[in-house]
Amino acid sequence: MTNFLRAAMLCGTLCVGYASMAAPLTLTSPDGHLVLTTDVDNGRVYYTLSRDNTPVLAKSHLGFALATGDLSRDMKIIDARRDSHDDTWTTVWGEDEFIRNHYNELVVTFKGGTPRATMMVTFRLFDDGLGFRYDIPTQRALPAITVIDELTEFTLPKDVPAWSIPTNRTIYYENLYSRDLISAKDTVHTPLTIEAAPDMHLAIHQAALVDYADLNLTPRAAGNGAVTLLAALTPWQDGAKVKAGAGMRSPWRTVIVGRTAGDLVTSRLMLNLNEPCAWDDTSWIEPGRYIGIWWSIHKKKNTWEQGPTHGATTQNMKRYIDFAARHGFGGVLAEGWNYGWGQGEEISFTKPYPDYDIEEIARYAREKGVTIVGHTETWGRSRLLEQQMEEAFALYERLGIKVVKTGYVGAKLNGEELQHSQFGARHYRKVLECAARHHIMIDNHEPMMPTGLQRTMPNLMTQEGVRGQEYNAWSRDGGNPPSHTATLPFTRGLAGPMDFTPAIFNYGDEVVPGTRPQSTIAKQLAEFVVLYSPLQMAADAIENYENHPALSFIESCPTTWRKTLVPNGEVGKFITVAREARDGSGSWFIGSHTDATARTLEVPLSFLEPGKKYVAMIYEDGPDADYQSNPMSMAIRQVEVTSSSTLTLRLARSGGAAIRITAR
Repeated sequence: MTNFLRAAMLCGTLCVGYASMAAPLTLTSPDGHLVLTTDVDNGRVYYTLSRDNTPVLAKSHLGFALATGDLSRDMKIIDARRDSHDDTWTTVWGEDEFIRNHYNELVVTFKGGTPRATMMVTFRLFDDGLGFRYDIPTQRALPAITVIDELTEFTLPKDVPAWSIPTNRTIYYENLYSRDLISAKDTVHTPLTIEAAPDMHLAIHQAALVDYADLNLTPRAAGNGAVTLLAALTPWQDGAKVKAGAGMRSPWRTVIVGRTAGDLVTSRLMLNLNEPCAWDDTSWIEPGRYIGIWWSIHKKKNTWEQGPTHGATTQNMKRYIDFAARHGFGGVLAEGWNYGWGQGEEISFTKPYPDYDIEEIARYAREKGVTIVGHTETWGRSRLLEQQMEEAFALYERLGIKVVKTGYVGAKLNGEELQHSQFGARHYRKVLECAARHHIMIDNHEPMMPTGLQRTMPNLMTQEGVRGQEYNAWSRDGGNPPSHTATLPFTRGLAGPMDFTPAIFNYGDEVVPGTRPQSTIAKQLAEFVVLYSPLQMAADAIENYENHPALSFIESCPTTWRKTLVPNGEVGKFITVAREARDGSGSWFIGSHTDATARTLEVPLSFLEPGKKYVAMIYEDGPDADYQSNPMSMAIRQVEVTSSSTLTLRLARSGGAAIRITAR
């Protein structure tokens, strides 16, 4: 009898398992609003996603085309496992100090394809979206894996507006985001921001890109008005997309689902899908503000290469170091300090120009409590940096240089591979690992699009990958339009910190007639808060900051935060960001700015601690401010506020407001 019962129980368990895999498998978010289904239809793996019974993604297929066959046809489910997770972790730096990581998980094992092989897909459903990734385990059927195409799809039930930059004809991700119907777009970079409905905003991107190619998306009509976005990986020069050996794990494919555009900005789904910090000691990682010999070069007053107007000289660096020490900036950037900028010069990351005494400058900076921000422009010669970086980073460590800005200006790395290919991902990681051994933080220019690796390797502080402030110095199209920085937080900013370099105070001395910041000065201040970077550069030349009343806001503004909120915002139109300082003071900083339309915005201060009184110092557009006719008009006022107060901000055309709130 006992044996019979055991056999019956075992049969029941097997039958339940088989039945659960025979029908579509479902996964629900912790709050119950999001539901994912996955199954196999005519041998093809697919998934769907809905919110409150409203489709978010229609049937979307998964799989791979491999050099030795495929993992997309004749597939069957052979196993499914479930799990859930809920904890809170502390960031080394970031927009929030504490992040809750709460999800339900479904791991499905599929088998089939040609040759018959096993593929696992892990789905994680959070309250604010979905992450999924592939695992192809080591197996006899696939002794070596070369991905020809990743066949991931994201199918929108209908054609809706989205903001993106095109993959083709865009270099370094430096382009203006445009709003079009998805069907009208060419292949685009991610993040792709989608307005699926007035109360449904989506962002498709990726997380934890470690040893893989960058994700792009190509739209295709899917019938009945639906549009499918097909994965389009950045290739190696031989056409292969990913070269993985005997086993492979992909990055997470991510879909943030928000009711407002601001929900996309405050989502931490991407960070949660990265591995925890890899190091026990992170005490050497220090966010902060810096200045640099940079804007004067873009304005053609100085040069990178040696000559009569060389910018990075010993004397000039000491001037900047003195200014930094007086005004609370932790670092000074020197671009053009080393051999390799002039024609015919051999690039060296350890040999300074004769007029740049690196030992004396480093000594002087240490004496003043300031660090030098180093710079290693490779001109795309990544192999050269790999050859020199151990020696160079050891030198910088000895000199007390704690931050290095890396650069890769050039259409291809080493004239061979695209920056966004798997080759590029491997190179950037090598640099991060070497820098970490020498306690050096990295500001990466001409990068891969960020995917949250700063959680695992927090010396990856910030990256470019954005059309930044320098376009306001020399771009022939007049500079960044007013909508640009009202679009970036909802698009490029979703990928991670960006070195946009805000806060230009002097618009004169135009290099190209008509090209200058297309904003008021109050908006430039607001960008210091809105456009997040833990290493935030006040980009103007120091003579334009000296004795300027607006500098006091920058002097007090942190670059790492306890909490971040978005009280209001619409993509490309306006945004308000409120951030609480991490120092325990209870201080808040608010940045608000608009596009070319003047606006009045109401900002409730309900996030302040009840029962306490605060003082708000408001730097805002003057009554006659206008980004075209009077961009320098700014007013400063002080008001007493509490958690029941509401600030009324009147923003000029392409104007803004920057606010510091401190407890009484």
